[in-house]
Amino acid sequence: MSELKQKKMLRFATAGSVDDGKSTLIGRLLYDSKALFDDQLEALKQSSVKKGLDFVDLSLATDGLRAEREQGITIDVAYRYFSTPLRKFIIADTPGHIQYTRNMITGASTADAMIVLVDGRKGILEQTRRHTYIASLLRVPHLIVCVNKMDLLGWSQSAYETITADLRSFMANMDFEGLHFIPISALEGDNIVEGSSKMPWYNGPTVLQLLESIELKEEKASAARFPVQAVIRPRPNEIDDHRHYAGRLSGGSLHVGDEVVVLPSELRSKVLRAMIGFTAVDRVDAGVSASIELADEIDVSRGDVIVPLADMPRSSKEIAAEICWLHTRPAAQRGKLLLRHGSVQLKCMIEEVTYAIDVNTGLKREATDTTIQMNEIIGIRLKLAQPLHYDTYAENRSTGSFILIDEFTNDTVAAGMIH
Repeated sequence: MSELKQKKMLRFATAGSVDDGKSTLIGRLLYDSKALFDDQLEALKQSSVKKGLDFVDLSLATDGLRAEREQGITIDVAYRYFSTPLRKFIIADTPGHIQYTRNMITGASTADAMIVLVDGRKGILEQTRRHTYIASLLRVPHLIVCVNKMDLLGWSQSAYETITADLRSFMANMDFEGLHFIPISALEGDNIVEGSSKMPWYNGPTVLQLLESIELKEEKASAARFPVQAVIRPRPNEIDDHRHYAGRLSGGSLHVGDEVVVLPSELRSKVLRAMIGFTAVDRVDAGVSASIELADEIDVSRGDVIVPLADMPRSSKEIAAEICWLHTRPAAQRGKLLLRHGSVQLKCMIEEVTYAIDVNTGLKREATDTTIQMNEIIGIRLKLAQPLHYDTYAENRSTGSFILIDEFTNDTVAAGMIH
């Protein structure tokens, strides 16, 4: 058990166009790594028989909703957990359909790596480019491009190299810490867990080997942010009658004795005590879940953020951002919207649409609010009713992101990253 706790966790998401084989890849990865239990495998066999198949459809391992199983497509983000001797994993299997782009953004927003699948027969499609650009926009550190269905291409090296060359050219200006390409057959299991003898011209790692070897960098130490997830109140007659605040530190380190500010109230205090589980510690580092106790009895609620006084975030009533517009109705300049940033919700309006991104070329073009359509990526300037405390997305993915909500329908209309 202690060895399992010490293994680092990797979060990764799948993306790509419809029927590129994302769910099959995840199912094969789970099956070949012995991560499926006997009852799960039996359920997959029964579901495959009901569909009239003479083989086990491993894609059903992630299609958890009945509507998904009936339609044979992924609708929602399906999360799966598994472990190997080297690492623990959280997988987010995201939809490929364009109308479910918001779900893909949800799965990718916390990922350490993204696997983009390309159907080798179809090559690079617009949705492939869109998902790749969104991964770059979300600053996903590692991108793994899997050229799938190589079995239907006769294991052709030239077909694989043509696709990878085109994608490298498209991603020339995108900034990934790691960019990797792997030829695979998710259906037959080639280069998923074990190497393939059918493609001797490829001598790189398999998908699992690459996932196990990706180096996870520590979050930036310049932006300690502690979002409060729960307020732990003392039990009656307890000697310790102080409240503790539980959460996961996003970036930086918090030390006992640090002067801190609670946002958005801007009340000040000091870190009196820090606990990881039941163990008292002198500091909490980025990515660690902990509880802290403040020296003063001040009002702190779930959703507040505790930050060091010496490292305060920015504050402004105007922000510049890039958003992915998620609604069928065009973006309306001066339209009334709500900006949700963590637990903070502020009234706002789009003051200006500055540009739109052509996902086929990655280039910016002029745009207005009336020309913006669903799933387009646009640059905007927002005017807020009250000052917002924030970091840029490049500094902190958690405190640099937000969603926009229609004030009247309560629909989520956009997901954004602050410049």
